[in-house]
Formats: sequence, C-alpha cells, structure tokens
Amino acid sequence: MNVMRWHGSTRERLIEALPEGMVILPVGAIEQHGPHLPTGTDTLIVQAVVEAAVAQAAERCPRQLIITPPVAFGSSDHHLPFGGTLSLTFETFTQVLLDIVRSIAMGGGRRVVLVNGHAGNKGPCHSVAEAAAIRFDLSVGYADYWDLFPAEAGGNSPLVPGHAGVFETAMLLALREELVEERPGARAVSELQAMTGITLHSRERWRRIDGFTDEPGRASAEKGRRWLDACAAALADRLLLLSKTL
Repeated sequence: MNVMRWHGSTRERLIEALPEGMVILPVGAIEQHGPHLPTGTDTLIVQAVVEAAVAQAAERCPRQLIITPPVAFGSSDHHLPFGGTLSLTFETFTQVLLDIVRSIAMGGGRRVVLVNGHAGNKGPCHSVAEAAAIRFDLSVGYADYWDLFPAEAGGNSPLVPGHAGVFETAMLLALREELVEERPGARAVSELQAMTGITLHSRERWRRIDGFTDEPGRASAEKGRRWLDACAAALADRLLLLSKTL
C-alpha cells in the first residue's frame, strides 16, 4: 500500500518520499465531552477518519501518502471550566501547528493536508494553512472532516457536528463502545444551532447546556459506522483530487 506513517519511518525513507509525497496531519483535542464521552473523542474520531480515508485513497493515488501522528492537544479554553480538559491557548496552538508544518517543509515536504477534528481549532488551522503556504512555499490543504459529510448521508443536519451529541456519540459507539458511559437526556436544538451562516461564541451558552448538545441518546453504533464510512469516503475523494493538484 502507498502509505507511510511518519513515526514508523526512518529519516532516509522520509527524505526520499517527502518531496513528491503528500503529508496528512490529523488535528484533534483533549477536552470534556459531556458526562458520557471520553476527553479524547475529537482525536479518536479524526484519526479514524484519516486512517480509513488514506487506506481508500492509497489504492488509486499517484503519490506516497504520509500520515503524521495526530496533534492531540487543541484550542479548547472554552471547555476548561468543566474540568477534564487539556488546552493550548489560541496563540500557542497556532504556533505549534506552524512549527510542525515548518518542520515538514525543512524535511523536504512540499504538500500538506490538515484534517481537523475540533471546531475550536478552525481559526488556527485556517491561519496556519495560509501562513505556511506563504512562509515555507508549501501547498497546504485544510478540511474540517464533518464538512465533507455528504448531505444525502445526513451532513446537512444542524446536529452535525454538535458537541458530544448524537453525531459524535454515534462515532464513538462505532469506534470504542467501551469508552461510552451512560448517556444523558436530550438537549433542544436552539434557533442559533439550526441557523446557517451564524457561529455563536458564548461561555454562558456552554454552561447552560452542560457542555454537550442535542440528543446523544439517539446515537447507535450502526449510525456511527455509516457516518464514519461516509466521512472517510468523502475525504478519500478529496485526497485523490489534492494529490493531482497540490
């Protein structure tokens, strides 16, 4: 298979592969996910989506695909009041990502794709992708994995991605059911959640909803497997396209 894992490869293999290869960098978080999901939810999901997508894309991809270890710590300060959260400040997280991408460039890499698994990382990821392209003469792609979730599979729902709601809970039931604890009752979908084109940042709102959204009780492993497969297939298609254009 046309896949390398950065941490399992020697420097010689990486030096040879990086100039024509494409590096995929999963970006997650360690933060509270309600009373029922593990704090590593975002990292576990984005890593699983990337692994499955790369496995699918590798069979048809003209380039070597190189997966880095996930960046497990994200920008999650808004979850710190709940406990169980390990967060980097916005500024530190941005610099960490930029340094990782800089290291890839100094090692000979020319193409990088950031795949994000946590909504709080969106701003830094966008900034890093743009800055890295200019500073290091790289071609950089960026995607939030849930934005690739096809509408026909449910991707147009206001519950996607949510936070520790039905979407993420279903994903964890499919991936690591033993890590999912008793699920709380439903949360109403607010008008702002259902409104397209508006993003709300509010500490009070997180307190009011107890750190999770919508209806985790509606999640099932079967739904999670379908949704994971749909996200992975969509990402695989994008990786193939990027391999020909980056």
